[in-house]
Amino acid sequence: MRINNQLKRLFSTTSVRSRGQNLTEKIVQKYAQDLPNGKKVYSGDYVTIKPAHCMSHDNSWPVATKFMGLGATKVKDNRQIVCTLDHDVQNKSEKNLTKYSNIENFANEQGIDFYPAGRGIGHQIMIEEGYAFPLNLTVASDSHSNTYGGIGSLGTPIVRTDAASIWATGQTWWQIPPVAKVELVGDLPRGVTGKDIIVTLCGIFNKDEVLNHAIEFVGSGVSKLSIDYRLTIANMTTEWGALSGLFPIDDKLIEFYQNRLNKVGSSHPRINTKTIESLTKNKEIGDSDAIYAKHLTIDLSTLSPYVSGPNSVKISNPLSKLSNENIPINKAYLVSCTNSRLSDIKAAANILKGHKIHPNVEFYVAAASSLVQKDAEIDGAWQTILDSGAKPLPAGCGPCIGLGSGLLKDGEVGISATNRNFKGRMGSKDALAYLASPEVVAASAILGKIGSPEEIEGKIPKSAEEIVKNIEIPKQELSSNEDSGSVEILPGFPTEITGELLLCDADNINTDGIYPGKYTYQDDITKQQMSEVCMENYDPNFKNISKPNDIIISGYNFGTGSSREQAATCILARGMKLIVAGSFGNIFSRNSINNALLTLEIPELIEKLRIKFANNNELTIRTGWILKWDVTKALVIVVDENGKEILKQKVGELGTNLQDIIVKGGLEGWVKSELTK
Repeated sequence: MRINNQLKRLFSTTSVRSRGQNLTEKIVQKYAQDLPNGKKVYSGDYVTIKPAHCMSHDNSWPVATKFMGLGATKVKDNRQIVCTLDHDVQNKSEKNLTKYSNIENFANEQGIDFYPAGRGIGHQIMIEEGYAFPLNLTVASDSHSNTYGGIGSLGTPIVRTDAASIWATGQTWWQIPPVAKVELVGDLPRGVTGKDIIVTLCGIFNKDEVLNHAIEFVGSGVSKLSIDYRLTIANMTTEWGALSGLFPIDDKLIEFYQNRLNKVGSSHPRINTKTIESLTKNKEIGDSDAIYAKHLTIDLSTLSPYVSGPNSVKISNPLSKLSNENIPINKAYLVSCTNSRLSDIKAAANILKGHKIHPNVEFYVAAASSLVQKDAEIDGAWQTILDSGAKPLPAGCGPCIGLGSGLLKDGEVGISATNRNFKGRMGSKDALAYLASPEVVAASAILGKIGSPEEIEGKIPKSAEEIVKNIEIPKQELSSNEDSGSVEILPGFPTEITGELLLCDADNINTDGIYPGKYTYQDDITKQQMSEVCMENYDPNFKNISKPNDIIISGYNFGTGSSREQAATCILARGMKLIVAGSFGNIFSRNSINNALLTLEIPELIEKLRIKFANNNELTIRTGWILKWDVTKALVIVVDENGKEILKQKVGELGTNLQDIIVKGGLEGWVKSELTK
């Protein structure tokens, strides 16, 4: 369980729980299942959710395979599920076409809404077709589900096991994250875009301030942002480290849907007069006494065009600075779910009109969907881009994730309107990737270097101002009645968990450090062999130091990296039932619970241990400190080697819904149990 402990301690009493809810909590309240009568949900709570919709893309076949492996034969609710083909659409190999055929056949057999390759990127389809809709909870087995927050839908990613669970039962679990309020004030200057806002946020708040948080965007600046700008910002809250990025319901959003209604017609099953009228009458907002874990503020009027990179979203620089450095580029991209909507294509076309792509540059363009491309063709913007010398790609993903044509080669430099510029993601690991707005990408493609639209006209880019920003962590009043209350315990679930703390003192220990990649696809590896290679890449001596029932404690963002479930199951194979860290990578947290491994976030404890063992250079340290977690009281007590109490802290309550998953050996076991009912 990932715990925001300050808030969890606050939430431990009935009197405090009478407070209001923020917008994230209100939406979860609507989709939470089997709550006790009158119970309100808050950050930190574990809930069973029944999302309005669940999307999967090219990974639909692995999800289907897992679904069938659970013994399921029919999806619980075929109106809940959406399958899109969007990632590897340029791949015409027999293997990929067979997978695509399998997905389509499965969808047809189950009556699932299916969108074939070429229709567009799944996230864009979910918005165009009204699956992700204001004030609903929509999930997808893809990390950029956050995009839906741009239209006021609480969108968040799930892993494949979660998707299979939803297919089979209609439900999965979610822990409501701490919620950060991001206030946008001031007016956005001319020439500054939504992409510049999120690139700036990623670059100036780059110390994991919003890691594993839900974000709610508020403030006077929000109403002046177009919906496409909001979608771009929400999309890249993923890169910022958040689990969701939610914008409010306002008149601009209502207008967006009224315009959309004119396109889809009044008979559309989700975007119609009735749903828009209901939305108009119910512009739900957070309560005035809602609690936020953090409050970040940025003055939009101080922003200028910003560029992310190279090879990291945590690095951002003013465009004016990079322009002066005369960085030549080889490739430019206007593609992806981030910035390939109609307004983006039109903005790029306005820059490119009357110009040609630099002879040393390849410029690739792909619309977010076939509908977007059709609209761009009608507008004339699409032809303008092609006339400049751009190379068209099919509507869908592609270079953004290193698939298909136009990838970066060794030593090349690329600038892209996508969301990620991780080293090697868009091609060679020896290439450099930058992120920018469609306007800057188009201008750079003409100039042959990272540059601005002003430079095409022979003008000097405006210098950046000092950005006005602020971060506040509200001080919460903690209840003195910390030990009150009793948690109901299901038969078979332990009332307490105790073990010696085993310190692995590092931040960002990734899944390859926990379970080496070379073993990931060895399907015949035994549980004993998994146990022996646990943490091998972090510390080869780990297997000689650790013992069953030890409790690993590590730093921040433990389990970052790939989605391999073995990072959790190898720890279980080692005989350990609990991991403690300053914070966890989200996918690792989900995989842990899904496989019956418990997790606790206790930043204070890792800081105490770092002080205690500051002069110890060993990678894995037996601390002699004993942690006892009294599940019935939701209380953790830690004593040192002499029995002295080091820490006493209230943590999150483990509800019976989560206990049931653990008792049944994980989410798959729980699903199988549900299917037999």
